[in-house]
Amino acid sequence: MLKFLVGFAAAIVIVFLAAFSYVRLGLFDPRADIEVGSLETTIAMPSLDAAVDRRAEGARNPLLPTEANLIAGARIYQADCASCHGDIHRTQGALAASLYPRAPQFLEDAPDMPENQNYYIVAHGIRLTGMPAWKQVLSEQEMWQVTTLLSHLGKLPPQVSDKWKLMAGATPDTESSQVGPKNGLQARATMPMY
Repeated sequence: MLKFLVGFAAAIVIVFLAAFSYVRLGLFDPRADIEVGSLETTIAMPSLDAAVDRRAEGARNPLLPTEANLIAGARIYQADCASCHGDIHRTQGALAASLYPRAPQFLEDAPDMPENQNYYIVAHGIRLTGMPAWKQVLSEQEMWQVTTLLSHLGKLPPQVSDKWKLMAGATPDTESSQVGPKNGLQARATMPMY
């Protein structure tokens, strides 16, 4: 039995050292213009979801989804988020394909996590993804306004959609006034909102 335990411990150490060497020696491909690997999708994304869920406990949105808060959220989103996450006029963000992992495109696939988790991600960012910690730039109220917008993407009032379209450079009367993911109101995002 002792030989088995020693062998098992040695195998764990060897696997750890091999993984560490692979990363430390630069054998992995650091490019952002490659597909996200299945190992990363299988291990890193669920781990990230669990970490955010654990740390975002207790935060409650103090704002109501009023027209004023939704428009303020759209204004902030348009200025700070749209280039990566897309907007009401251009559902693919200009930088989306340049990021690794790819930034979720919220107008195609709305975030389905609770508001406290969305707020946590907006406030603290996600390291190694390109998602910054907005608490260094935005006030708490502004971060909640963006969070409120994100949680109401599939059900924005037409007047909010129209104002957002104007901010995004579209004309409200030439496009649908309903905003939301193309594949359902609350489709599951494969990459979290980060």
